[in-house]
Amino acid sequence: MITIASYNVHKCIGVDKRFDPSRVADVIAELDADIVALQEADRRFGRRIGLLDMTAIERRTGLRMVPISSAPGGHGWHGNALLIRVGRVAAVRRLALPGGEPRGAVMVDLDLPMGRLRLVAAHLGLLKRHREGQAAAILAALSEGTDAPSVVIGDLNEWRLGRRSSLCMLEKSFGETGPVVPTFPSRLPTLPLDRILVNRRGLIQAVEVHNTALARIASDHLPLSATLNLGMVARARLSEDAIPEVA
Repeated sequence: MITIASYNVHKCIGVDKRFDPSRVADVIAELDADIVALQEADRRFGRRIGLLDMTAIERRTGLRMVPISSAPGGHGWHGNALLIRVGRVAAVRRLALPGGEPRGAVMVDLDLPMGRLRLVAAHLGLLKRHREGQAAAILAALSEGTDAPSVVIGDLNEWRLGRRSSLCMLEKSFGETGPVVPTFPSRLPTLPLDRILVNRRGLIQAVEVHNTALARIASDHLPLSATLNLGMVARARLSEDAIPEVA
């Protein structure tokens, strides 16, 4: 079992309007997760530099930043950063998502002792029609290459479920997501904007919101975490190994 988490850090500006990266780092430490997807981890305008002290976070938590940014000093891609404590990065792909505002996702193949896990960390747009196009782009990217168990994680900016949801095509392909829990706004969460979606039944064992006094003030989103059953990854690898080669 490993823990994966998503956290929109709101450019390290808390609900009290204070810019405080150290407070966000404290929440990341509270999570004690093995994989953390961050949104809004870079400055949005001007030089896209990262807002957190990643060296201090690694020293404190063991989480290391996956090299994603194309800008010197940046943490991620369109604000999406990924921190890992387990596994080896086999591949990184930056996805430019369609829509009326700059949005992106990052796809990382992570080799674990029991097999490969594909992660897509994303921050989708504010308009439903844009999210629908962005979900389609993510599905197209996922269809290329490995058939490894996959996780889509991040601030997907959708609160609706079922046919009315802009994530309908993702939810249809990824099946069960575990309980959908509200994460926004952090002081009185009512909307499930942050999601963890998986394409293997049984891969997620538990989903919960990280609702602490510090998390309620450090950002306008609460972190979301899930326990992953890596036995599913191991079974996928054994299934692939069992496929005979065709001459």
